[in-house]
Amino acid sequence: MAWVEWNRPGRPHVTSRSPERFTLIYEVGPEGIARGGSIRFQVPPFVGGWSAPQVEHPEARGYTMATPSPADIRLATQIVPPKAMQFVVQGRPLVAGDRLKIVYGAGSGLALAGRYAEKEARFWFAVDGDGDGELSYLVDSPSVEVHPGRPSALRVTLPTTARPGETVPVRVAVLDRYRNAFLPVTGEVIFDDVPAGLEMPRRAVLRKSDDGWLDIAARVRSPGIYRVRATAGSLEARSNPLVVSEDGPRVLWGDLHGHSGMSDGTGTATDYFRFARDISGLDIVALTDHDHQGNVRIDMHPELWREIAETTRRFHRPGEFVTLLGYEWTNWIHGHRHVLYFDDVGEMWSSADPATESPRDLWKALEGRNALTFAHHSAGSIIPTNWQIPPDPILEPVTEIVSIHGSSESADTVTPIKRPVEGNFVRDALDMGYRLGFIGSGDTHDGHPGLTDIGYRSGGLAAILSEDKTRTGVLEALQARRVYATNGRRILLEATLGGHPIGSIIDTEGAAGVGRELVVRAVGSARIERIDVVRSGEVVERIPATNGIDFAFTRRIEDLRRGEYLYVRVIQEDGGAAWSSPFFVD
Repeated sequence: MAWVEWNRPGRPHVTSRSPERFTLIYEVGPEGIARGGSIRFQVPPFVGGWSAPQVEHPEARGYTMATPSPADIRLATQIVPPKAMQFVVQGRPLVAGDRLKIVYGAGSGLALAGRYAEKEARFWFAVDGDGDGELSYLVDSPSVEVHPGRPSALRVTLPTTARPGETVPVRVAVLDRYRNAFLPVTGEVIFDDVPAGLEMPRRAVLRKSDDGWLDIAARVRSPGIYRVRATAGSLEARSNPLVVSEDGPRVLWGDLHGHSGMSDGTGTATDYFRFARDISGLDIVALTDHDHQGNVRIDMHPELWREIAETTRRFHRPGEFVTLLGYEWTNWIHGHRHVLYFDDVGEMWSSADPATESPRDLWKALEGRNALTFAHHSAGSIIPTNWQIPPDPILEPVTEIVSIHGSSESADTVTPIKRPVEGNFVRDALDMGYRLGFIGSGDTHDGHPGLTDIGYRSGGLAAILSEDKTRTGVLEALQARRVYATNGRRILLEATLGGHPIGSIIDTEGAAGVGRELVVRAVGSARIERIDVVRSGEVVERIPATNGIDFAFTRRIEDLRRGEYLYVRVIQEDGGAAWSSPFFVD
């Protein structure tokens, strides 16, 4: 067992990026540790900026001292990059009750806490009891709570679509410099540029009990494009556009891929869903921790999978906030996919299990379930997708075209993925005849799902076109490919081909002109630079935008032939982008 020795009131807690000294105690259990066995101490390893432990420079960050008890214990200390130390038993075996005291940040430089606020930042302990080199991590390794820092930014979020007469939420959140939320701030928020067609308060008060965020009701009276500007002290922000119309598809925003501290991210499952709902203002979210990547493998600890499922179920509110049970199938041969269930329960079919170690095996296990899979970072980055295995047409109707790793669309895409593999882009997969719609996802590991459009990075969002904000409605829209992707910006993109919605399979053998007129409208979160028309692997037209953030055009698409596909790509002046799902010709 292990714990944090804490001499302050309350449970162990620090502030984001604060210099601290931590004292941790590990006590040997009843089975003891043999000579040649070891104890590993690891600070939060994956993301977050914690100081790496070191033993050579007392004045530098992360200097760490270890003292065994009783004094006759002999240990050899090893540094294990990037953020761990290992203590190998050299003398007598360790017996039950022996202890190891670790002071992390023991020198004058102390140790910096991580960037990201979370309830359970774990100091991991692992033990090799018999000296065979196999370490087992303690699932209940001790943790500290990381509080957010000082207010640094303001965020205002509106829905992207609404009908006249509807009441919509205006979500205001105060963030620190690392975009952490739930700050105990007080003060007045002033809305000083409210459009005439939007009925809402001009002032609101943040109380400490609000945790630094507010949800304000606003009524939209007439069609138009609305944005709201807010100030709170020296902080100010302008919202994304809200497009109010009598018709047109309703956009639900989702982030269907992200991680927590249960695998290789930060925060708890509760932290994750709360941020998605209250701060990012998402409509749909899934937590997709890895099946077998992380200090503790979820596929070997069913209690962790049950905890994810229970938290997902607890946050689900049909009509208000849709949560999906999911995980990342982490295959290092065929590529990573995330698996989403549209029910409260579902199995974790691990890619490390010989029974489900290939995509075909996975799809067979999921057959008949309300479930979908999505390939991600498919063109390169960590591991590319094996597109030689055709995606299951029922279980994999869409693919993740953009995430924090970059865009897998094509060689000429916006912010291309790292280490792309030639011939492995999503456009190449379409050229192989696969009918895949497009979504974007965050793939965030910092506990900020849905917040992928600001600051130091860009990620992705899924725009799901559905009037029905339920799991059934979301599943139906994904199956129909009635979705589009953005790289985190909340861009409205409407497109039809011959009157058919995006993602459609269009029959060219019908009446004359069917499937020939392309109608596109985009409302950007910033000024639109251009819209590209992509037809069967080629950019056939680049259309300069002529009207700021609201740009529309119509084109006649001639001679469409069976097997062709067509989609549009929106490029903003600030690097924001959106991709419609393709139209497919049959």
